[in-house]
Order: sequence, then structure tokens, then C-alpha cells
Amino acid sequence: MKRKRRTEILIQSDTDLAESLANQIKQTYSFKEIVAPQYGLTMVKMRESAKKSLFYIGEVLVTEAKVELNGQIGIGIIQGMHDGLALNLAIIDAAYNASFPETLSWKDALVAAEAEIKRKKAKQQAELMETKVSFETMDV
Repeated sequence: MKRKRRTEILIQSDTDLAESLANQIKQTYSFKEIVAPQYGLTMVKMRESAKKSLFYIGEVLVTEAKVELNGQIGIGIIQGMHDGLALNLAIIDAAYNASFPETLSWKDALVAAEAEIKRKKAKQQAELMETKVSFETMDV
């Protein structure tokens, strides 16, 4: 599973999933915090639709952490003020970079969490569509 997909699943699902995966690594291996969870600002890029050019729409607050685990670096960045989640994301990223055997068993949990996220989004979309007004059937 690619890093982008894995990180999106961990961020969008309950924080318990990221915490439980990181705890599996914390119990077995020792890690070194290179950068403790800290807040920062990052610029957000947008693509202007008419000219297809990139521009910066503004800044967003992020929390970032960096750890070293078995000689591998892991980075966790999340929008908002979430120290624990940023650290857990960094530990999980380092575990994948180090190819720990625990990461092989995580795929099923991540796929299940992704399916739950999609189910919730579909349910929310269906609820929104129920409120949609069809102006073509309205008589004036």
C-alpha cells in the first residue's frame, strides 16, 4: 500500500487505528524523536481552473513530527493541532520504511477502515441527495 493512501486512511478513520498500530511498534522497538510534535504553517496550492495555473490560496496550521526507528526516518504531518496523531503517523511511516514484519498484518485493518470510510461518505452523500430540489418539476 502506498504512503499517500495509507496516510489518508489513518487520518480519515478513527484515531484509535493509528494509535493501536503505533502501539504495536512502541511495545517492540525503541524510537528516537528527531522532531517532537510541533506546530507550523504550510502554504496551500490551488489550480486556477480557467488558466490551469497554480497559485497559493493561503496558509493552514499543521502539526508535524519526525522519528527515527531502526535507522529509518518517519514523518507525520496532519492539519490542525493533533500532537499524538502526528507522532503516531511518524512511527507508522518509519515502521513501513524499515519494512517491519508487523506492517504486513496491517493491510487488512487499513483496507477495512478504508471500506468503512467509503461507506460513511456514501451514506452522507445519499442523505444530501435526499434534500436536493429538482427545479424542473416545479410549476411556476
